[in-house]
Amino acid sequence: MPGDGRGFQSVERVWKYSSAEVALEAASRASRLSRCLVASAAPNCCSIPRLRIGSGRPRKKPASLAADKAYSNGPAFNHDAISPRDFADAATADLAVVQALGDALAGTGKTLIGIGLTHTGDAKRDAAIDANPRSAVARAIAGFTERGVRTVLIAIPPVTHSTRDEIGFVPTLIKIARDTGVSGYAGDGANRWPAGHVLDVGDLYRLALEKAPAGSQLYAATEEGITVREIAETIGRHLNVPAVSIPAEQAADHFKAFPFITLDITMSNADTRQLLDWEPVHPGLIADLEDGHYFTTD
Repeated sequence: MPGDGRGFQSVERVWKYSSAEVALEAASRASRLSRCLVASAAPNCCSIPRLRIGSGRPRKKPASLAADKAYSNGPAFNHDAISPRDFADAATADLAVVQALGDALAGTGKTLIGIGLTHTGDAKRDAAIDANPRSAVARAIAGFTERGVRTVLIAIPPVTHSTRDEIGFVPTLIKIARDTGVSGYAGDGANRWPAGHVLDVGDLYRLALEKAPAGSQLYAATEEGITVREIAETIGRHLNVPAVSIPAEQAADHFKAFPFITLDITMSNADTRQLLDWEPVHPGLIADLEDGHYFTTD
């Protein structure tokens, strides 16, 4: 189905990862610009120096510099609770932080950038978006536009790839292929995943901060959708293992704690590119896989 510039085309599940390196790159590229708040679903990084909300936890001497940075600059979203069982609790904590940020910024005209999707106007897609507990966070961020906050929402593709990618969809599939001896995909593998190179996504954050209008919904995929079968076949070639179809009744056991294997979405970036003159220039997902850096360590 061709993209219509509005994002999701088909959604089986809207549980999403957002890789840490996206927010790291975004913070780097925005560092010379005016300060903004980034409500990011990325672990161990945030652009808000020494943010404290409410009384919080008592301040204790950190065990290390890394622990200090995680405590002081930690994200709203708790990635330790990323499993579907705990995802709702993590989203609830995320919502509380976003509400505090928005309340503090109300009436200032300052910027609040968040990860998420607003309604598209298509009932089926909107129902799928609403099925994600974190959709309430996106709605809360968007709602602050009417309270004098320059809000921007960015939909991050489920696959964000680069040499920094260690815990996303692709490393997970590679690990499963190493462990099982086959590079698997569900059914015919025709389901698609949007993707974006971390450096291109980071550049989009910079452009969003520089010139996105208040209330913007941006889409950070640089590729609208790559079939999971093509991804699995590329992984199989590099690991010298066969790429095989995993029957539906065996998928849960084969892919174990990775419930996203049947995720089927596309995400068009046409409107975003036109709005911000965003021009992705870095390698696509298959080219990045062919480069080989994903396969240099076990």
